[in-house]
Amino acid sequence: MAYDVNIGAVHAAARSLAPGEFASSGAVFLRRAAKEKITKESRVSESERIIAQTENYCAHNYAPKHVVIATGEGARVTDVDGREYFDMLSAYSALNFGHRHPEIVAAAKEQLDRVTLTSRAFYNDLTGEFCERLAALTGKEAVLPMNTGAEAVETAIKTARRWGAFVKGVPEGRQRIICCENNFHGRTVTVVSMSTDESARRGFAPFTEGFDVVRYGDAEALERAITPDTVAFLFEPIQGEAGVILPPDGYLKAVREICSRHGILMLADEVQTGFARTGDMFACDHEGVVPDVYILGKALGGGIMPVSAVAADKDILGVFEPGSHGSTFGGNPLACAVALKAMEILVRDDYPALARRKGEKFLKELSFVKNEDILQVRGRGLMTGVEFRIPAAPYVAKLMRHGILAKETHERTIRFAPPVNIPDEQLDEAIRRIKAALSQ
Repeated sequence: MAYDVNIGAVHAAARSLAPGEFASSGAVFLRRAAKEKITKESRVSESERIIAQTENYCAHNYAPKHVVIATGEGARVTDVDGREYFDMLSAYSALNFGHRHPEIVAAAKEQLDRVTLTSRAFYNDLTGEFCERLAALTGKEAVLPMNTGAEAVETAIKTARRWGAFVKGVPEGRQRIICCENNFHGRTVTVVSMSTDESARRGFAPFTEGFDVVRYGDAEALERAITPDTVAFLFEPIQGEAGVILPPDGYLKAVREICSRHGILMLADEVQTGFARTGDMFACDHEGVVPDVYILGKALGGGIMPVSAVAADKDILGVFEPGSHGSTFGGNPLACAVALKAMEILVRDDYPALARRKGEKFLKELSFVKNEDILQVRGRGLMTGVEFRIPAAPYVAKLMRHGILAKETHERTIRFAPPVNIPDEQLDEAIRRIKAALSQ
C-alpha cells in the first residue's frame, strides 16, 4: 500500500538542513522533521527522507509521484520502504524489456570490463556492428548514433535542413519543416520552438524559426501547408505525451503519398512508439508505411543506457561530412553493446507479437471498467491511454495505493505502457488491480 506524505513539511525540513546533514546523522533529520511536524508519533520513513533531500538539492523541473524506487526486476519495482508495485509506465517505453533484463545486464557487465568510451575521434569494435544491425532492422542504408531522444530529433532536423539546401535546392535559411499540434519531441530550445504546449515554451524565447504547425491527423492540412521552401514533415505515428492520440486510419499512408509527391522528407519520431511498443516493430508498420527518416531512442538502450539514432538512406544522411555534426558519447562501445543485445532479444523473442497479444487483452479488459468519469479508453499494442472527464491525478493516487505505478499526461489522461515482456500472470494481476482502482 502507498502512503500519505506531508510534502510541505518535508520541504520545510529539507530546506532547514545544512549540506551533509542528510548523510551525517539520521537523528539530526528526525529532530528537524519533528519540529516541522512531519510525524507526530512515528519516525520519518526512508521515502520521506529521500524526497526531502531530492526536493532540497534538485532543480524543480519535475514533480515526481511520491514513491522512491530502490530496486526493480522485470515489471516489478520495490520502494525504499519495502512496498512493491507494478511499473506500468516503463519510463515512457524505455523499459520495453523490463527492469534489469538479465541478458542485457550481462552484456553491459561484459563490456564494462573491456572499454566503455572512445569518442568518435577513433574507431571502436562495436559502433559499426551497431549501425549495421540497426540499418538492417529499419531497412535503411545508414545510421547516425546519438544518445537521447531529443538529440535524435535535433539530428533529424539538421538532416532535413541540410538535405533541403544541398539536395532539394531550397535557399539557405529558408528551409521549413512542418510539424503537428500537441507534438512532443523533447525539451531543447529548437524542439520547444515547434511546441504548442505553453508550459514548455514560457520564458524560453527567442525561439528557432522555420517551423509550420498543422493539426495532427489531418492530411489535407499537411498538404495545404507545403510550400516550395518546405523540406520535411516531422510527426509522431501515435502522440504519446498528448495522451496516446491515434491518428485516423489511412493517415500515415496519406502522409507518405503527400511527402513523396511534393518531394519532402517524411520524418517519423518513433522514440516512444518504436521497437514493438505498439504491436509492430515500428508504429509506421501498422499501415505498411516506411518513412524517409526514423528517429529512434528509449527502448534501444535496453533500459540501461541512453541510446538514440537516426536511420535513413545514404542519399539523405550523406549530407553530413566530418565536423558538421557529432556527439562524444554517440555510438560509444557500452551503449552499442547494450543496444545490440536489446535488438537481438527484440527479434528473437518476437516482441511485436507479444505486444499485440498482450495489448489486445489489456485494452479489452480496461474497456470493461465502469466509471462515469472515464471518457475513453484507447491505444494500440501495449500503449494505452485512459482519458477522464475530470483531472486524473486522484485516480493515479488510487492506482498507487493498489500497487500500480502510472502517470497522468495533459491532466486528464492516464498513460499505461507496461514492459512488453511482462509475464501473463503478472499482467493479469496488474489488470485486476487497475480495474479495482478505476472502478466506481
